[in-house]
Amino acid sequence: MALTRQQGALKNKLLRYKEIVNEYQNHNTQDIPLTVIWRNYIYPKYYISKSTLYNALSEPIEKQLKELAKLE
Repeated sequence: MALTRQQGALKNKLLRYKEIVNEYQNHNTQDIPLTVIWRNYIYPKYYISKSTLYNALSEPIEKQLKELAKLE
């Protein structure tokens, strides 16, 4: 069964969040604050706010992608 438009939009958002989280994890170390990572690496590439970054980091991305894959 094909995904609905709403489910497709959710899938695209989750895939984008996954890229953002991967980019964050590439630059994340204990001595670099999240704000610096956002300002130097995330914002110039993805143009998202810090609150969106917080949302992406707290989202259960893999779990939701698996649920959407079952619907496809």
